[in-house]
Amino acid sequence: MFDNLTSKLDKALHVLKGHGRITEVNVAETMKEVRRALLDADVNYKIAKQFTNKVKEKALGQNVLTSLQPGQLMVKIVKDELTELMGGQTAGLDLSGNPSVILMSGLQGSGKTTFSGKLANWLKTKKTKQPLLVAADVYRPAAIDQLKVVGDQIGVEVYAEPENKNPVAIAQNAIEYAKKNGKNVVIIDTAGRLAVDEEMMNEIAAIHQAIQPNETLFVVDAMTGQDAVNTAKAFNDRLNFDGVILTKLDGDARGGAALSIKSVVNKPIKFIGTGEKMTDIDVFHPDRMADRILGMGDVVSLVERAQEQFDEEEARKLQKKIAKNQFGFDDFLKQIQQIKKMGNIKDLMGMIPGMGKAMKGVDIDDDAFKGIEAIIHSMTPEERRKPGIINGSRKKRIARGSGTSVQEVNQLLKQFNQMSKMMKMMQGGKGKAMMNMFKGM
Repeated sequence: MFDNLTSKLDKALHVLKGHGRITEVNVAETMKEVRRALLDADVNYKIAKQFTNKVKEKALGQNVLTSLQPGQLMVKIVKDELTELMGGQTAGLDLSGNPSVILMSGLQGSGKTTFSGKLANWLKTKKTKQPLLVAADVYRPAAIDQLKVVGDQIGVEVYAEPENKNPVAIAQNAIEYAKKNGKNVVIIDTAGRLAVDEEMMNEIAAIHQAIQPNETLFVVDAMTGQDAVNTAKAFNDRLNFDGVILTKLDGDARGGAALSIKSVVNKPIKFIGTGEKMTDIDVFHPDRMADRILGMGDVVSLVERAQEQFDEEEARKLQKKIAKNQFGFDDFLKQIQQIKKMGNIKDLMGMIPGMGKAMKGVDIDDDAFKGIEAIIHSMTPEERRKPGIINGSRKKRIARGSGTSVQEVNQLLKQFNQMSKMMKMMQGGKGKAMMNMFKGM
């Protein structure tokens, strides 16, 4: 996500970072490079030009040229303008009313049905809501079945009327059903088309008029770049939607849609999709995204994700085990499962300051822990509890059972011992204070 843009912006700003004193010429040249980087990311030319003009104007207005640390001040100005370009503030959902109604719109293939499920799951787990998914796509073959599969995955009921070909009536009936059955959020998945057409626009507008939703969200594939922005404008002209959802940001998205869409439709990006799992959904924070684009990471989001998986009772048990030197491979396995629940591994690495640049071009499989898990599962319960008993013959048996080599088993045992020692050290003094500080974040 944004790898290419991050690299080019870093290169453009590097010139200024290395100067103790910079000139107006330096700033102008850097802004040309920044504009090129934005255009390469498929940002609209007019928006890219306005952005660089604003940055240049602010830089000269804030006396960057005479600043003691001009490079740092320049980066801050670029970060602030990127944040503003993407919406400035984090935008929430309007969940008033009982039920509150969310209408999903977008083209076919944008990931609308999958994201409807992700949003339902997010509302259920984060906001403790009782959502109802509604299958209002009466055209696409197996659309109802697809939504039911999604609903089964997350344990959310799906309302459907397979014989009814009137999406307006389905939406209205679903809202009545929700009122009678204690569902306080209704998410309506509408039909998409391969391209914007009048029939589709009339239909979605009719649904919108009939149900008066709290939120109308436009779902768009981030990988379509500038086309995504043009489609958003066409939908907004008819629906006046409330917010944008960008899907597939985990792919080879150049970032143009995320950077341009707010300027074109004046509507905030509310959520992003960062993977294929039902938990791969994030609230869009413009300031945090600006940090990531500039290679500064996103520690706040990383800590938030860790806290979601943090179980205080389990942590207390773990601390006792570490204190008594009883930390074993079963405990290690639990830690791996928690990390995996936090999301895409490469995405997590990109949240660590400096790591995004270091990981450029490195392909990290989501099954990165597969070999480690196979080795641990090949151990006996006793070996997992007492790793110290694993001798040469046991290592050979574990390697055979896990489809790995003795060297790989040795490497895991060495890393486990190092980690155990580090965790033991973290139990007292400064380490404990640091752990408590992270808990409180």
